[in-house]
Amino acid sequence: MLLSMTGYGRESQNYQDKTISVEIRSLNSKFTDIKLKIPAKYKDYENDLRRLLAERAERGKIEFTLEIKSIHGDDDFALNMPLFKRYASELRKIAEELHISQADIFSAVLRLPNVIATDTENIDEAEWEAALQTTYKAIAHFDAFRQAEGQAMENELQQRVQNILAGLPLVDPHQEERVSRVRQRMYQNLEEYLGKDKIDENRFEQEILFYLEKMDITEEKVRLEQHCNYFLQELASPDIAKGRKLSFISQEMGREINTLGAKAYSSEIQRLVVQMKDELEKIKELVANTI
Repeated sequence: MLLSMTGYGRESQNYQDKTISVEIRSLNSKFTDIKLKIPAKYKDYENDLRRLLAERAERGKIEFTLEIKSIHGDDDFALNMPLFKRYASELRKIAEELHISQADIFSAVLRLPNVIATDTENIDEAEWEAALQTTYKAIAHFDAFRQAEGQAMENELQQRVQNILAGLPLVDPHQEERVSRVRQRMYQNLEEYLGKDKIDENRFEQEILFYLEKMDITEEKVRLEQHCNYFLQELASPDIAKGRKLSFISQEMGREINTLGAKAYSSEIQRLVVQMKDELEKIKELVANTI
């Protein structure tokens, strides 16, 4: 099973005269990065929520939002009147002294720290349990989203790797052709430079063998096929967190494809190599978005 690093989940439920809402979003990230947006009264439970998300989300940039709203619209908040009056008085004095308009003093005071204070009383255990159950349900939706995305990505990854494997047998006909072409070109160059009578045929054959050894791409093809099969094997494994391993395997695939291109000496093989590289880049993009 493959999990996408991108996910979304939301759940709401009523508790007494309140609505508890939980929303979870995740984006790509090399590491686990959890950001919480929770009411002040839930600060004591912040570590519990972080642990829960770290265990279930595995990896990614995770944004968690917990909202508690009154069903009747009378959310707990209070206006700190003594502080409001003190701020307003001081601002009026400054405005009069500097001859500045006092029209916006009211809205300015409301934006100052601690003028509007939310209720920070401790929550009871039953409310925390309701918030926790809502969180579990949101995580379930979040997981379902990532599994659906992951399945689509797994299907595409399988197809991309199979496309690379399908390109390997197409290299064979051009492999022999390029050998005869390189041999002929080298002989013609020697003939033009030294003259046909001065060519040492035995020495030429030895040099050709040495040169063809450096051109041989059999090992690269075998290793690329092995890496592709290993990738498919890991893709089908029951492990959930396998994005990093798949990334490492795709890097090895890239090395073999690049070496094939460097040793190609054939426009047709180069064309096949370009197609393989295109498939590999799409594989890397997909793997980068997996857990």
